[in-house]
Amino acid sequence: MKYLLDTHALLWYFEDSPKLPGTIAVIIENTQMQKYISIASMWEFTIKHSLGKLDFDGGVDAFWRMSEENGFFVLPIAKTYLIEAAKLPFLHRDPFDRLLVATAIVENIPVLSSDDNIHKYNVKCVW
Repeated sequence: MKYLLDTHALLWYFEDSPKLPGTIAVIIENTQMQKYISIASMWEFTIKHSLGKLDFDGGVDAFWRMSEENGFFVLPIAKTYLIEAAKLPFLHRDPFDRLLVATAIVENIPVLSSDDNIHKYNVKCVW
């Protein structure tokens, strides 16, 4: 099974945050699952970290390293994702999340996200 992680799910996993439900942690830790993150999520993290909105021990380098060490596959921004994003209704105004939704639709991958706005789209969400 494949899953696409929202930025906060990845961050909470790395921080061992109590905000991450145990059922989601089990999915992430299951080596039989293929876990994907969008380059848009990495970009979002980088921007928020550089603005001081996210504090993460080790910064951007550590975030990337941990993603690689944990076997997450980073999906690039594909033309098909942008075309799909342009079709989405404006239920969510965050451009990173809209791209995440479009990626999930094109790739037919469920999203691991607690974001209620993402759940409004015609995409499978697990939380």
